[in-house]
Amino acid sequence: MPNVPNTASKLDHLVILAASLDEGVAWCEATLGIIPGPGGAHALMGTHNRLVKVASPAFPRAYVEIIAIDPAATPSRGRGLRRWFDMDDPALREKVTQNGPQLVHWVASVPDASNASAAWRMLGLDRGPVLTASRLTQDGLLQWQITVRDDGQRLLDGTLPTLIQWGEIHPADNMPDSGVSLQAFQLQHPQGALLQAALQGVGLSRFEVHTGPAQLVAVLQTPKGRVTLCSSPCAQRPDHQ
Repeated sequence: MPNVPNTASKLDHLVILAASLDEGVAWCEATLGIIPGPGGAHALMGTHNRLVKVASPAFPRAYVEIIAIDPAATPSRGRGLRRWFDMDDPALREKVTQNGPQLVHWVASVPDASNASAAWRMLGLDRGPVLTASRLTQDGLLQWQITVRDDGQRLLDGTLPTLIQWGEIHPADNMPDSGVSLQAFQLQHPQGALLQAALQGVGLSRFEVHTGPAQLVAVLQTPKGRVTLCSSPCAQRPDHQ
């Protein structure tokens, strides 16, 4: 497998999918007890977001992205190509419409997205081409490279992260403290061994992986107390009660 450095790979952000950005903001206030900070628009995908810094000693630079399709935008990516994070998947869209905003995915920062993606292809996991994206902010131009499949699929039910490689500016560096911090993050999938091997192959070996029904679990300390977010109904384990 390609040699991927083990020191710089880390959880970058959690993805909360909402049917609309207004619903995402309301969810954040009700669930986390705060108003999310500003985000921006992604012309490439026709999406927009709001952001919440959730960095902690265990997860430096981590943040939450609340994202929705921008009804006023047309993706510039090209006809027939799907948006990232399965946002065009009818079943996922219906789930979010019926149940409200929810944790659906995570993004991992790596030092070389192309190299990491090649490592996964050797395991039979095609994370898709590495795209170049950017958006303007009040602090300058954010630039990044990110893996997005043409069909938009997340893979392994969202437990296999999208890979991102940031340019000179990382968005969390200019976000104010939110009063929310990420305390723990766990993954579960029927193909737990494959998921564990994939994470280890790109320097993400520290993450706890269980074998079982697909599930993302994030534990946050918030102004409302300890909050556990799950990508499906939370299974009660002693370590996140």
